[in-house]
Amino acid sequence: MVEHAEAIIAGAEEANLPVILQISQNAIKYHGSLAPISLATLACASEARIPTSVHLDHAEDTELIHRALDLGYDSIMYDGSKLDFAENIATSKAMAELAHSYGATIEVELGEIGGKDGVHAPGIRTNPRDAQSFVAETGVDLLAVAVGSSHAMTSRNALLDFELIKQIHELVPVPLVLHGSSGVSDVDLQKAIRSGMRKINIATHLNHVFTNAIRGDLDADPSLVDPRKYIGSARTQVSQEISRLLKTLNLE
Repeated sequence: MVEHAEAIIAGAEEANLPVILQISQNAIKYHGSLAPISLATLACASEARIPTSVHLDHAEDTELIHRALDLGYDSIMYDGSKLDFAENIATSKAMAELAHSYGATIEVELGEIGGKDGVHAPGIRTNPRDAQSFVAETGVDLLAVAVGSSHAMTSRNALLDFELIKQIHELVPVPLVLHGSSGVSDVDLQKAIRSGMRKINIATHLNHVFTNAIRGDLDADPSLVDPRKYIGSARTQVSQEISRLLKTLNLE
């Protein structure tokens, strides 16, 4: 939704900190087309008063990555985590070369992170040595790792393996990415950053804020019919939470 992009940018502007707008492959399927939601988000980013990147998230479809780069995405995530190690390396390397030819950055995933599309794998962990060789062989810019978080959590009680984060950080020369961050408390997100995490992905938590705001407004006034009146309020609450989170996670 465009309101998400607007809320995230407004919150980042209030915090005066850069931000990444992420559109997932699943979100594109929901909208039925890549271009409309992408062009609207890219337009929002272009008018932001703080540095704003537009990122294609969890893309398994390599053709979709081509089209996103053609539209102007400056960051992509190729998700080959379901492939075997050798095939993941080969395809990730090809996608890295493609992204770099556009001047874009590329993130990949090693070690399936639980919760995606209903898959729950809490015991999965990224092997530090595998991570080291994977990055060296593929030339990618960021690495998403499995360290205990899980996608789509509505509670914030995930247990991260901080020692594993430190081990991977010591061996891997590119920024580490934490997916499933909605399930992690503020304190543990700060600890994860201190341990070596550099990109924190938050979606479900913000959806929770957005949805709760809409529920509250509609319950309070059942006569509301103009979506702008209740979506606008939800957008404001999300922007406030974005500002708070950015300030909380900016440890410099």
